[in-house]
Amino acid sequence: MSDDSKNKGGAVKLVSTYLTVKDAKKALAFYGEAFGAREVFRLEGPDGVIGHAEFMIGDTLLQIADEYPDFGALSPVTIGGCPVKFTVEVEDAQAAFDRAVAAGCQSMRGVEKQFYGYLSGLVADPFGYSWFLQQKVEDLSAEEMQVRWKAVFEEGGA
Repeated sequence: MSDDSKNKGGAVKLVSTYLTVKDAKKALAFYGEAFGAREVFRLEGPDGVIGHAEFMIGDTLLQIADEYPDFGALSPVTIGGCPVKFTVEVEDAQAAFDRAVAAGCQSMRGVEKQFYGYLSGLVADPFGYSWFLQQKVEDLSAEEMQVRWKAVFEEGGA
């Protein structure tokens, strides 16, 4: 694709995640403690409900709001879970994992070396979302990952 085609005709410029939670104020504070998130701004109603807020984890913008059942905006807690998982690449996976657990995340899978060249652990936050915290330790080609992925199946690991 040529450079002159960028951002023309509705081309995608950015994809951002929008979280719906019970108690967005608490979630924003939690994400700051657990993942080092930085709040950009919030729109708060007179009743204290957050209608919209934006925050950054690293260089990634995320959006968040309290539940609004009348608009179909329900949290994972209300609907019984969320199949989407977030991946946060960090400099030290074990330190990030320990920080998240200390802040109140539940350990789902401890930090271990993965076939795809990362140290990775999985935590679940109190708001119904899961987060992979991972650190790159090897540069692998897609072909090398495929060979290792196949070996996982041959060893009965998947």
